[in-house]
Amino acid sequence: MELTTTHHDIPTGRMWRLYALGWLAYLCLLIMALQVDDLRAGRFNWAVIGQAMWTAPQACILALLWPLSGWLERKRPRPVLEFLLHAFNACFYAIGSYALLFLVTGLKQALSWYVWPVLYGIMSYGVIATMFHLVRVNHARQRQAIAIQQAHTLLVASELNALRNKLNPHFLFNTLHSIIALTRRNPEAAETALFQFSDMLRYVLDTEKSGSDRVTLEDELRFVRDYLELESLRLGPRLKIEWELDMDAAGLPLPALSLQPLVENSIKHAFNPHSRPGLLRIRTRVDDAAQALTMSVGDDGPGADLAAVRASNGLGIRTVERRLQLAYGERGGLAIATAPGAGFTVTMSIPLQPA
Repeated sequence: MELTTTHHDIPTGRMWRLYALGWLAYLCLLIMALQVDDLRAGRFNWAVIGQAMWTAPQACILALLWPLSGWLERKRPRPVLEFLLHAFNACFYAIGSYALLFLVTGLKQALSWYVWPVLYGIMSYGVIATMFHLVRVNHARQRQAIAIQQAHTLLVASELNALRNKLNPHFLFNTLHSIIALTRRNPEAAETALFQFSDMLRYVLDTEKSGSDRVTLEDELRFVRDYLELESLRLGPRLKIEWELDMDAAGLPLPALSLQPLVENSIKHAFNPHSRPGLLRIRTRVDDAAQALTMSVGDDGPGADLAAVRASNGLGIRTVERRLQLAYGERGGLAIATAPGAGFTVTMSIPLQPA
């Protein structure tokens, strides 16, 4: 599975538009607040607009907090140093932004009167600095969430590949073992089995070459039929197969080598240890209510204790179940129905729609 790494930059254009609109809204509110008495008297004082426009250069100066917040994000100073830096800058900005105005208009009020504009400037600095800081923190969290998601996806893809790589040699070993057993009894049938095996091997190699472990149900069933034809050469009339297939499900995707291990498990446990004939049932159907593709492989063999099956170290069923969990989460499932003397049935469910 190939992951594409993208750089998620902060959408500064949108942020600056919101910043400008915010200051414009604040400017309108300030103009209205400065002439409440004039509006009550039924007149509009245009001179107030000139007074309120003093906030425009303040907005430009406070915009410099954006690159400052970026620098602090990169340097990561200690919280105490960052607080002291902002405290100094807030005081410098508040005193400096009103000092020129006070010098132009003159110090006509008591000194305590000028404390309030300075405090207002410090508050404005704090609001804008906090806003820019929150924007960067939120974006950092988004980047972290994306990185975690990509790491999880890569981990799942790696485990899926590892599980598939476990299944492939497992399948090859068991199939070759069957052919070797057939060679000792029927060399001609063994030759036919080798040709059959070459077609099956091509399916496995094509799946590996494609880089994706998804195939259609039709392809997987064709592979299962090839496998069963090979096993029929060895088991002869002992192996009876009952097919119940939903033709509407033929083009649905599923993980490659997910149905064949279940068939192989039945062959191994229901037919190999016994000389009596047996029935293998393979069913597929689309469950519209559950929005899932349901497949089941069952036999009328000796069955087993379910707790013992779950505790066993068998590779086939455990690997298929783990692949379903990784690929589909809780939406995919595998259920086992068995008991001593009651046969063995495995039902696999795959969601029709991706998560």
